[in-house]
Amino acid sequence: MARPRIVALPGDGIGPEIMAAARELLERLGDFEIEERPIGGASIDAHGTALTDETLAACRRADAVLLAAVGGPKWDTTDPDAPRPEQGLLGLRKGLGLFANLRPVRPPRALLDGSPLRRERIEGTDLLVVRELTGGIYFGERGREDARAFDTCVYSVEEIERIAEVAFRFARRKVTSVDKANVLETSRLWRETVTRAAEGRDVELEHLLVDNAAMQLVSRPAEFDVILTENMFGDILSDEAAMLTGSIGMLPSASVGDSGPGLFEPVHGSAPDIAGTGRANPLAMFGSVAMMLRYGLGRQEEAAAVESAVDRALEAGLRTRDLGGEAGTEDATKAVLANL
Repeated sequence: MARPRIVALPGDGIGPEIMAAARELLERLGDFEIEERPIGGASIDAHGTALTDETLAACRRADAVLLAAVGGPKWDTTDPDAPRPEQGLLGLRKGLGLFANLRPVRPPRALLDGSPLRRERIEGTDLLVVRELTGGIYFGERGREDARAFDTCVYSVEEIERIAEVAFRFARRKVTSVDKANVLETSRLWRETVTRAAEGRDVELEHLLVDNAAMQLVSRPAEFDVILTENMFGDILSDEAAMLTGSIGMLPSASVGDSGPGLFEPVHGSAPDIAGTGRANPLAMFGSVAMMLRYGLGRQEEAAAVESAVDRALEAGLRTRDLGGEAGTEDATKAVLANL
């Protein structure tokens, strides 16, 4: 595509700051048509809803969607009828048909000693969490009745088959399917369906209960290849996996579907406590730009250049505050651009 169209969604908290850094990076990489739109709390303040029809329509017309972060204490509420920033993200995933979330975890060599785990435990870790994104308890029927509340977890065979296909497509040697089949009926269906999907493939399949998977992820992370799991379990495990790098501020993610634009965003949240201070780590945002270039726009060389620039900056000593250093957003951006 000659001039890719990107919808940029800065969102809340540190979102506008790291989006500005991402736009600076994109300006150095090539000619992109970028349209900014509000989402999350910013959209609630402006329009009374976390995702407007106009923003969703703009995203559908785009070649890729780049999101920074949503949420913050300003919009926290227990009122079930009040709009919440996260509804914008969920609505975007549903509206674009983004059923697969990809979260790669590969600690840079320069940061191996910065992980909460010992260097020898995480060395060689290169895994991918494939999380189902539009089903399960986050999208099931919910409500309150008198002094009770309920959230319903539902999965169909079709939903499980299509996310399993994504996991097997990316696997190099093994898929680890995570469930709670000893308790949940949806997990039993999940395990049966994934087992059938694995038939005839030259890839090993193993099943782990989610509590065991959480333990194995910190005791033997280098032994995982692709972790396949449902929506809520994937939400939790991918954040746990993020800390293998030493900071959740380092990990990017991609959300994709069968067709249409993908959504690319850092794993971390909006960090309202440091918003406006210039201390936000933009490296996960840069990683998300790289994933957008590779999976959303088919620009492999530019994606590799961004990833290499980040690695080189880290090897040269770049450390943001969450990595134990003093570099701010501007410092980190300049260091990466200097290595691009």
